[in-house]
Amino acid sequence: MSDGRNGPGFGTGFGSESLLFLTDEQLRQGIEAMFFAYRGFTADPDRILSELAYGRAHHRALHFIARAPGTTVNNLLGILGVSKQSLNRVLRALVEDGLVESRVGTLDKRERNLTLTPRGEELEARLSDAQRARMRGAYKEAGPDAVQGFKKVLEAMMDQDMYRAYKKLRDSAS
Repeated sequence: MSDGRNGPGFGTGFGSESLLFLTDEQLRQGIEAMFFAYRGFTADPDRILSELAYGRAHHRALHFIARAPGTTVNNLLGILGVSKQSLNRVLRALVEDGLVESRVGTLDKRERNLTLTPRGEELEARLSDAQRARMRGAYKEAGPDAVQGFKKVLEAMMDQDMYRAYKKLRDSAS
C-alpha cells in the first residue's frame, strides 16, 4: 500500500549523480548540510527565545498549539514525541507566563485543551515569521523542482507513524 511518498521522479538522478548510488562521502555531506541548515533554520527563533529564557521545546509546543487550537496534552505528546514530564515542564512555564491557556476538556474532564493567548499568538508569529522568511528565501533560490525534491526527501526520512501524523496535520489545514 502506498503512503503517498513515492511519486514521479522519486529516486532519479540529480545532476550527474545517480541518487540510487550515493557514496558514503556524499551521504555524509548531506547529513552535514542538514545539520548546518537546521542551525540556520533555528538561529533566528533561538535568539528570540533566549531573550525569554525559553528553548526549542517551548517553540515546538507553541507552534503545534497554534496549528491546532484546542489540542489536547495527549495529542501534543504524540506529535512532539517527548515524555509527559518534559512537556509538563514546558507547558507549566508557558501557562504561568500567560502564553498558553489550559482548560478542562468539554467532552472528557480529564483532558486539558490548549490554546494560545494573544501574547502566545504574538510570540508564535514572531518565531514563525523568522522561519518562513528563511524558508521563502531558500525556496526562491533553489527553485520549484528542488523544493519538491526537498519535500520528498524529508517525507521519505519519516517513519510511517511520523508520516501519518504529519499528513494528518497537513491535511487538517487544507
